[in-house]
Amino acid sequence: MPNDEACVREEAAGGVSRRTFLTAGIVVLGGAISALLGATGLSYFISPAFKKDEEDWVDIGRASDMKPGAPLKVDFVARKRDAWVVTEKRSSAWVSTDGKEFTVFDPRCTHLGCPYRWDQAREQFLCPCHAAVFDAKGQVVSGPPPRPLDRFAAKVVEGRLLIQPQAIKGAA
Repeated sequence: MPNDEACVREEAAGGVSRRTFLTAGIVVLGGAISALLGATGLSYFISPAFKKDEEDWVDIGRASDMKPGAPLKVDFVARKRDAWVVTEKRSSAWVSTDGKEFTVFDPRCTHLGCPYRWDQAREQFLCPCHAAVFDAKGQVVSGPPPRPLDRFAAKVVEGRLLIQPQAIKGAA
């Protein structure tokens, strides 16, 4: 094999044979490509673990649309991101305002979670499941509920009413 003898002579003379150079180049290039793809893939899979939890504020409408007086039922869609999956949940809330501050009630009764309604004539929230009655501030008037209506945190940003649809238990 004349090529092998030429390589041996070239290496013995202190030079690098073409075969050795190409082998080393392929190994270095392959290692660089593997490291780049491996780092990118690894960062893709572990990045959700390092993401900061964001507060999930949901825009439920213009604050100016919420008039003082009778509470207004507002429907909204809450989107929640869990790693790469985004889920949507349709829900509602009862919004009450005095013109300055907003109170946003969870739409479920604190007794068994039944949906309640606003009775304009009585100016009370009525739950049909077990005849629970709440006043306009969410306090228990009568019936079996163990606590006042749960509330959502609310704030106004740039004229929009935002809520966090995780109930604050029995807020007064």
